[in-house]
Amino acid sequence: MLEFFGFFAAVVIISASGVMAPGPLFASTVSTGIREGKYSGLKVAAGHMVVELPLVIIIGIGALSLESLPQFRTIVGILGASSLFIFAGLQLWSTFRQRKPIRTESKYGSFLTGILLTGLNPFFIVWWFTIGIKLISDALLLWAFSGILIMFCLHIWMDYGWLFFVSSIAAKGTKFLTDKRYRISMVAINAALIYFGFTFIANLV
Repeated sequence: MLEFFGFFAAVVIISASGVMAPGPLFASTVSTGIREGKYSGLKVAAGHMVVELPLVIIIGIGALSLESLPQFRTIVGILGASSLFIFAGLQLWSTFRQRKPIRTESKYGSFLTGILLTGLNPFFIVWWFTIGIKLISDALLLWAFSGILIMFCLHIWMDYGWLFFVSSIAAKGTKFLTDKRYRISMVAINAALIYFGFTFIANLV
């Protein structure tokens, strides 16, 4: 049980780096929230999941076949830690370099927007093949193949929760998600990413 809660905490904190990352999906969710209402974020998340779930399963199957290699977990640990450090640095640089993403209009519906902006986003693919593969590998170690689905369930609810929150705020037209609050959140998340990067390395020693 302690292993589960420890893994749950790691998935939530590390996933937040991808879920809350400033980018086209965030900006389009603001736009659809204004146009279509607060529930549009759930539709965007559903479209996002259509692309994300098959990708996670494919990566998981590949990782499962490589688990028997002696150096696989060492390589994944180093790759995951390095990616966390680089990603956190880029996120912090982006956070203080500019204001949070501006609203962009989309001619597609919320669901299709989620599919397109996920499938055509190279950053999303890179995240899963670097940071995400460490989570998948750890899940496989704990629960074998079923760990892939357990890890995905622990991750995907955050996409739904965050995008619904964003579209709800946009629909109400409030100023709750100010630049200052957004930046504070991103600093806290990326500080946690750096910490997990060090724990990945410590586990290899």
